[in-house]
Formats: sequence, structure tokens, C-alpha cells
Amino acid sequence: MPPRLSPEALAALPTVAALNVSHDGTQVAFYADWTGRFELYTLDLKTRERRQVTDGQAPKAVRAGFVWSADDTHILFSRDQNGDERQALFDLNLTSGEVQALQHDPQSMDYGVAAHPDGRRLLVNSTRGGQMNVHVYDRAAAGEAGWTALTALPSATQAAAWSPDGTCLTLTTNDSEDLRNTDGYVLNADGSGLRRVLRVREGSQDSVGQWHPDGLRVAASSDADGHRRVGLLTVETGEVRWLTPPDGQTEEAAGHFSPDGRWLSVIRNVDSTLTPVLYDTETAEARTLKVPPGLAVGTEFAHGGSHLLFSHVTTTTRPQVLLYNLTDDSCEVVLEADFGEVDPASFVPGEYLRYPTSDGLEVPAILYRPRELRGDQQYPALIHVHGGPTAQFFRGFDAQAQFLADQGYLVLCPNVRGSTGYGVAWRDANLLDWGGRDLDDVAAGAEYLKTLPEVDGTRLGIFGGSYGGYLSYMAVVKRPELFRVGVPIVGITDLQQLYADNSRVMPQLGYYFRTMMGDPVANAGLWRDRSAVTHAAALKAHLFMMHGTNDPRCPVNQARGFRDALRANGREEGRDFEYVEFEDEGHGAGDIAGKVRSYRLMADYLARQL
Repeated sequence: MPPRLSPEALAALPTVAALNVSHDGTQVAFYADWTGRFELYTLDLKTRERRQVTDGQAPKAVRAGFVWSADDTHILFSRDQNGDERQALFDLNLTSGEVQALQHDPQSMDYGVAAHPDGRRLLVNSTRGGQMNVHVYDRAAAGEAGWTALTALPSATQAAAWSPDGTCLTLTTNDSEDLRNTDGYVLNADGSGLRRVLRVREGSQDSVGQWHPDGLRVAASSDADGHRRVGLLTVETGEVRWLTPPDGQTEEAAGHFSPDGRWLSVIRNVDSTLTPVLYDTETAEARTLKVPPGLAVGTEFAHGGSHLLFSHVTTTTRPQVLLYNLTDDSCEVVLEADFGEVDPASFVPGEYLRYPTSDGLEVPAILYRPRELRGDQQYPALIHVHGGPTAQFFRGFDAQAQFLADQGYLVLCPNVRGSTGYGVAWRDANLLDWGGRDLDDVAAGAEYLKTLPEVDGTRLGIFGGSYGGYLSYMAVVKRPELFRVGVPIVGITDLQQLYADNSRVMPQLGYYFRTMMGDPVANAGLWRDRSAVTHAAALKAHLFMMHGTNDPRCPVNQARGFRDALRANGREEGRDFEYVEFEDEGHGAGDIAGKVRSYRLMADYLARQL
């Protein structure tokens, strides 16, 4: 059957992101691209009055959240320029509509964290001065005088929340020689008295987050037992009461406390679904909300804590924002799912499965098939590799997978080794091994696709962005017989160059990269072997490279360097590969126009080459 989903209609399906309930619990603010680009909106949760509160001042791509002022009259948000991620802070007056730029170092990235109860100070995670550290910005001061650095630590350091009385704050950093280690700390509001309050064991990733309203306890998190669990930490004594069941499967992330302190919200991650759960802070009993399977994102208490607000989505339904009544377990839709001009019946369900890989393990994955398969026909198939690698594919709505399935491709989305959501051992299985066992999992995915009777095993492709682009490059040079085409998007080809650039431009990513692949000098041989540019001569597949020129995470020299290596090995653009740069993009398309362009380019390329 002919395709039903045009790239214009699909890319134009609106996105609602970064739900944030006001301090008084009566409003929710969020980003949405109903106008064709992202703007900030507020929604009154009683009257349902919706207001657009920016007009062109919001970021083109949502790469940071925003903060309500202490009195809920202002919103403080971050914005970069065309994807360069030099995040600058802006102050939006909700009464007048005026947007004022706060003082900004052009080379820094400033992320608002929380408003201080005094109404003036803003807690900020910022790279001003180099590494990501904790700062305070005083809105009553002028220029540089408004900034105070609370920490100047060599490890990436991020604040989480002010205490209820504003005298101290929680943060997470690392003072261990084990770069994978993180610990939870408390710091006085003036920057003094840094004190570690949580380390379950050295080497685990432990952190502290929001404060209980009593000002004595904080939400705590640790993966020391092999899965991420949450608990309640008493700051003074260091005692932790763990809440997540020790079943070796459940992973949970802490959210917020209800205003009365009775509940701590968490998101439970099991088999690529996210479910909201409340823990009673006195009894530790879990309350699972009566929500259909899928993804629940952005849980926030509203109406004084009697309700919980979150976004919900499945593989075939678009996001809708729900207001859950905790008194009677009823649920009300406050923002309907928007399908635009698209018939929801056109969407295909994502099938959750596991396929065998090397060394007898299984890879969890989501498979999308074309809507109507003919028994006498075989179809091309694609493997989509996610970014990160510390990320995962969820059973949520995947517009790109839906578009490609509608075009007649099977799309396999594997959570290869290195992915989150399946425990520490799986997440850490590609440490010092990028392009190794994770690539084995990709290759096993290709072999799995070949076993499906509806798949033409001679027409396989691979694509992905960021780290997904890295494995797309690596797959076609390390396993050159497997794939006919590869489409790396903002991908990585030269690990040494990436580390040098990240260390200079985004030092927190340089630090992260060392946790992944070790020391660049001691492991130089490994880094060369796991760089696609080293093996460019082995390329047999046809390649289509896409990259934004403003990308600071995976700079455009990654794509240009591989293109030059192909040319040096006798490959010709057009005949052997195609290449495109986007001067108005950074680390991927952030607006509707960019998504339409990418969808069209990829569909055209695959139709010709696969």
C-alpha cells in the first residue's frame, strides 16, 4: 500500500516538553511547538486557561529545563543559538511579557536549577570558569557582580535543590580516583561546609536530590546493588531507608516530595516502560498508580499535593498530559494528544522482544514492522542505534520509526550493551569497549533480522545519531559485509579528536568520555582502533552522512574528517557516499522544519540505495 504518513504531517505533530508545575501548584508551564517552533506556555490547572508567554524568545530546540521564580511571577529559562549549546539565561516576566537577558559569558553553558526562597537568587549549574560547577546568580545585582561560584571542583558537579529554608543545597560530584564514582553532598548556601552525605560504596553512582519539606531528609539514589534504587537519606546521620525493592530487576529514579511530605514520587523503569510510583515516606509502602502501560514522564505534584501531573504515551499514541487524582485514582486529560492531519490508525505497534547475541546473552529491543506485510514479498530492514550510550529506547511514540515503517522498512531499535534501564552490569558492559561488544550486539541484530521471513537479508541498513552515529560508522567499516547502507547523523569517527574538542568546549563531556574509554594517552592504541576514521578504507556500504555545523558535542570535523579519509582512499562523493551539512543546526534537528528536512533526505536516500 502507498505510504500514509507524509514527513510534513508527521514532523508537524506537536511536541509538549518540560512540564513544570508552579510552586503554588495551580499552574503548569511547558514548551510546545504548536506554532511551528517551540514557545513557552502556561496552563491554569483550575480554569484550563492556556497562555502563550513567549513569542520567538524560547529556544529552537529544548536542551534545558526552566525554573519558576519563588513567587511564580517569573520564569527563568535557557536558550542557545542554532544548536551551539552555549546556554544563556533569560528572565520572563509573566505579567508584562517582557523577556530580559541575564548576564552571560558567551562561552559558558548556564542551566537554571532552582529559585531561592528569598526571591532573588537562582541556583545554576554552569561551565563558566571551565568544568561544570555550581553557581548562584543574584537577579538583583548587575552584570558579572550577580555571579558567585559556590564550587570549583575538577569533576563535573551539579546541584539539585535548595533546602526548604534556603540555608543549604544538595549536589552530586566525585572526589574519588574512580571516574565512574559519584557521591551525594550538602553545601551551605554561601559555598562553605561542603560535606559528603552519601557514598554507598566507592565506584557506585550515588546521588542526592530533592529535600523533604521537613528539611531533615533528602531523596537519595544509588546503583551499588546493581540496579538504580531510591531511598530517604537523613542528612544529619547519613542513615538511608531504601525504598526500591531489592529484586535485581527494578530500576527507579526519584522525583519530588508532595507538599505535605507524605509521598515521594518515583519513576519505575522495567522492560523499557516507565510507570509512576509513590512511596509513603513514613511506612515505605509503594503505591503504583492505575495508568495504562507505556511511558509516564515528568511527574509533578499539583493542587497542594492532591494530584499528580505527568505526560503519558505509548508506541501508537501521542503524548497526552494527565492530572491524576490521588484521592480516588481518577485521571483527567488536561492536554489532549494531538494527531494533526494524521490518522492514528496509521501507526504500528512497537513489538518488545529479545534476540540472541554473542556469548549467549540477549539484547532487548523494539521492532516496528510495516502496517501491512504481503506474504509473497520481502522488505528491507534498518537498525536504529540510540545515542548516549547511557540512554535507551523506550516503548513510547517514535515518529521516525513510524515514518520508516510506513515507507516499507522494518526498524529494529536495540538496547545494546551500554544502555541504561537494565542494570549496572549491562550499562557498564561496553566500558573501555566502544565499538566492541556493543557492535557485536548490533551485528547480532542484523543476523536476527535475516531470520525473519519478511526481511530481505541483502538489504540491511543502519542509522543513528550521536553515539548511534558512532556505531553506524563503526558497523560499516568493522562489519563491512553486513550492511548495504549506513546513515550516521551527528556521529563520531575520531575519538582522540572528539576528546580534545570536548575537553576544550564541553569539559563535562570530556570528563564523561574518560569514564567511558579511559585515559587517552594510556589507551591511545584502543582509541585508534575504535575510531572509524582508522578503518575508512574497509568501507563497502554506501554511506549518507548528515551533520550540523554548530554541534559542540560531536563537532562537524568528525564528519569532515571521515569524508576526507574516504576521498584519500579513492572514494567519490555521489558514487560511494553522500554528505550534507546543516548550517542552522547543532546536535540534531530541533524544530519542525529541521525534522521535515531530515525525514525527506533520509527517505529519498533509502529509496535510491536500499
